[in-house]
Amino acid sequence: MRLAALGRVARRVPFRVSHSPTASPTASPRRCLSQQASRSVAQLLDWRPAEKADDVVVNGFVRSVRSMKTHRFVSLGDGSSLLPLQAVVHTDQAEGLAVGAAVRLTGSWLPSPGTSQSHELHTTRVEVLGPSDAKTFPIQKKYQTPEFLRTMPHLRPRTPLNAALLRLRSDVIASLTHFFASRTFTQTHPPIITSSDCEGAGEVFTLAPVGKAPDAAKKPGHPEDAFFRSRKYLTVSTQLHLEALAQAVGNVWTLSPVFRAEKSDSSRHLSEFYMLEAELSFVDDLSSIMDLVEDMLRALTTDLIKSVSVQEFLSRPSHMGSDLAPADEVRRRWEGLMQEAWPRITYTNAITLLQQNAGGFVEKPTWGEGLSAEHEKYLAERVGGGQKPVFVTHYPRDIKPFYMRAGQPIGSTNSDADGALGPTVECFDLLVPEMCEIAGGSLREHRLIPLMDEMERQGILTPLSDATGDMTGRVVSDSSGNSLDWYVDLRRWGSPPHGGFGLGFDRILGYLSGVTTIRDIAAFPRWFGRCDC
Repeated sequence: MRLAALGRVARRVPFRVSHSPTASPTASPRRCLSQQASRSVAQLLDWRPAEKADDVVVNGFVRSVRSMKTHRFVSLGDGSSLLPLQAVVHTDQAEGLAVGAAVRLTGSWLPSPGTSQSHELHTTRVEVLGPSDAKTFPIQKKYQTPEFLRTMPHLRPRTPLNAALLRLRSDVIASLTHFFASRTFTQTHPPIITSSDCEGAGEVFTLAPVGKAPDAAKKPGHPEDAFFRSRKYLTVSTQLHLEALAQAVGNVWTLSPVFRAEKSDSSRHLSEFYMLEAELSFVDDLSSIMDLVEDMLRALTTDLIKSVSVQEFLSRPSHMGSDLAPADEVRRRWEGLMQEAWPRITYTNAITLLQQNAGGFVEKPTWGEGLSAEHEKYLAERVGGGQKPVFVTHYPRDIKPFYMRAGQPIGSTNSDADGALGPTVECFDLLVPEMCEIAGGSLREHRLIPLMDEMERQGILTPLSDATGDMTGRVVSDSSGNSLDWYVDLRRWGSPPHGGFGLGFDRILGYLSGVTTIRDIAAFPRWFGRCDC
């Protein structure tokens, strides 16, 4: 992003005016300096004293250097602000001030005669803490495309936009943590290594020690060849383990990395990403889970709308920031999430609505098949008015995982016998304009026999019966042969009605910031064919 395209935003960082502490006459200059608290760039830009303030210290990285006859104008950034701080350095002190260098500047903070910022730092002391070769440093002041910056993920966070995304991410996590704490949810840490493919799609990464083939676990009679004695994976969802934890402490939530081995080059997919997942105990109504998702996102946006990190994205002039969605559009997204009463529509009614405009789609909307991105965008625009999120509920059973509870929406005529429609499950997807699906959830099948029947129907267990015809002893495993007995056990001993949801954390951050591809949300993005560091 062009530096000039960042705009000036109102800042609300608390700042106490503080001059250097009183030092003894015999104290060395270096000791005096070490006793002074440095100020962030954001704090200094927000501080506008009427008179000159001496002995001001700031740390940061040199973004650019403009040479004059007797002085150098140095732009300094430290990740705390989209805007840089301008420092005036005498030529005699400018040695080592190269783009990318880590420096500590000490000087006087006083009104600037220029128009780019109200004050500037006139330096009296320059310390180069980490030198840089400006000729080889790859991030320059000129415009550089997101595609180019992705080739250097270790340096990309130093750019103003990516630093702002990190700060926004931190603020969002803090707000969500407060929300769940206020609802008496317990934050948990489910495992990253798992024995099952929760989604059942087979798009999982298999684990193996270096030098050991992942297929070693499949060798009959040689379980010692596998580190865990059977094949294990990087998780695609923590839901199954959250169900176990919810039976211990009630409502639980987590924000965890998940992994998907999907060979997709889409701007909406990553191989490693973060999911916010929650599980509720003693819940027998799908609406209550949707209410929680709606309340969570409304509370998040209401809480952060006036924060510094958000205002930096919302206050950009409309003609600036070509790599992002227009600032006005981003503001509409925040306002849409803050609105009350998000619309809800069943999958069956959504298909009917889509079929009324079937000629406008590349893929024909058909009952019993998933919704494509173009279908979801249409529903978000048509049902949500292009602003409010939309819940789509009660998808067909055959396109959803085994753990979702069967059930028809009120007034539904779906049945196995009508030839066109079939049974549905108690689930939902949450759609937003442009970004499409950002969250999904369901009631879980908490009854033992119905769960095992569905697992058998989907080929997840082998039917075994004793002489009495008791089918509760069936062998349970996923498609790779790993046991799911532990998951079924949760239904054997006191499983209450329960349900939960998962929110694509990187997707919601992209939606709220205006970043158009999820690869620019993750600090170190991994996708098919790319894992650079």
